[in-house]
Amino acid sequence: MNIIKPAALLVAATALLAGSTVAATASDSPDGTRVTATPDGTRVTSIQQTVDQVLAGHPKALKVTANEVKYDGMTATRAPKGKLGAQDLDCAYGHLCMVVKNTKFDYYKCQTWTVSNWTGDGPFTNNQTPGTVAKFYNQDGSVRWTSTAYQAGTATWDPIWSLRPC
Repeated sequence: MNIIKPAALLVAATALLAGSTVAATASDSPDGTRVTATPDGTRVTSIQQTVDQVLAGHPKALKVTANEVKYDGMTATRAPKGKLGAQDLDCAYGHLCMVVKNTKFDYYKCQTWTVSNWTGDGPFTNNQTPGTVAKFYNQDGSVRWTSTAYQAGTATWDPIWSLRPC
């Protein structure tokens, strides 16, 4: 399993988002969201930066708004403030959802997702079709734990290095 170091990921994600190696500028928007503007005018929000730090190997977002980043097969949004449980995830049928570092990840495409910087505990809901097994992997590619749909609860994310929703 190919694991990208977090520092290299941040450099690559920054280069992809900026389109060059020129520095970006940052400011706070009226709603308090931290916004970075690259020299070509691309706006990068703190949710994008958070997702880039957590979701390794998939640094190119398809759509970015102040509170949401969409990839092909996954959506990341700001998690509501406060202590969350699995019942608070609002995870659609056929999806695997979790909160990592105050970011809600909603996976709906069957593929292996390489992640990094997953720490702490957080709620998850495996709301895929009954019997679908989500797998969470260690750095060496061995299975750390599995979740068979339907299942919800709290997980310890460290040290998860990749996952496969199906």
